Order: sequence, then C-alpha cells, then structure tokens
Amino acid sequence: MKLPIIRQFYQTQPTENLEKTLEVLEAFSEFRGASEEDLNVVGELITNICGALEVHADVAKGTAERDALNAFAQKVLGSIDK
Repeated sequence: MKLPIIRQFYQTQPTENLEKTLEVLEAFSEFRGASEEDLNVVGELITNICGALEVHADVAKGTAERDALNAFAQKVLGSIDK
C-alpha cells in the first residue's frame, strides 16, 4: 500500500475506471500461469485501487480527502497488526 499512489488514483480516475481495472486484475490473479512476482505486483495494485475506491466513497460521504486517505492507511495497518 502506497498512499501517494492511492491519492494519484483517487485524484485522476473516476470510480468506474478503477472498478473495471480491479475486475481485470482480479481475473489476471486467477490465471494459473501467473508467477509469484506477478501476483505480488497485482496484489499491490489491487490494494491501491481498493484504497482509492474507499477514498472516493468516504469523500462522497463528506470526509476530507486527507482524512479518508489516513483512515484507509490505518485500516490496512490495523489489519496487518492482528
């Protein structure tokens, strides 16, 4: 997870583009021929796109962009600590 990438995705891509890209990456991750390295990269991209989608949703509810980004980061870090 990289907040600058999530911020870039949030600021430059509408939710529709992010959702379609997420579908493609999820389909790719199910390909049997994908290497471990490929899956690591795809997993990182999926995390960043999901973060951008969550930021879009939070901002639409009235949360400030910075607060939405920080909330997503805390959620991810909190799940890692468990």
